[in-house]
Amino acid sequence: MTDFALTIATRRGAICLGLAATLNLALPGAASAAADEISKRFRFLAGNGNSNCSQSFLDSIASMPDTARLQGSCCGPMDLHRYREQIAGLQAHMAIAEIPPDPYDIEAGHAKRLLAAYGIQLGPEQQKAYDQAMDLSSEKGPCCCRCWRWHVYGGLGKLLVRDRGFGGPELAHVWDLSDGCGGADHVH
Repeated sequence: MTDFALTIATRRGAICLGLAATLNLALPGAASAAADEISKRFRFLAGNGNSNCSQSFLDSIASMPDTARLQGSCCGPMDLHRYREQIAGLQAHMAIAEIPPDPYDIEAGHAKRLLAAYGIQLGPEQQKAYDQAMDLSSEKGPCCCRCWRWHVYGGLGKLLVRDRGFGGPELAHVWDLSDGCGGADHVH
């Protein structure tokens, strides 16, 4: 396991345990408490976001402390139903350390590592898979505009294709689940 994967796996484990506890995934009959917790998290992130689509925000990530959080939507208002779908959908990928478990709450250190991966040169077949994901994703890429999310999730996509063998449809699905632009578009 690379240092990147080990660091992310350690932090991801803590985050995923927290999300699992928040969602009460291991506790039958606790759906109401899980809904309350995810609603609280949603309200916080929807009302206290610090991210935006500007070039200056993208540039500022490099100087942020690794423990800082990139939170909230960068384009439009968050939607609670959509947020619940995203968190539940991303749970299926919790074993993949590189995939942030919450598209509206990303640790700056994680974002920095994914930004660095954006520069990866893919082989011809890998590039075909990446390009197919661009065509298939609902935003026609990792985000609706070429903001910090485009670069962070573009880097994620390159890692998933190169290191995890993701094909275009798989990557497009992860990008759709990870859409942090806000809005009520659903991935069912």
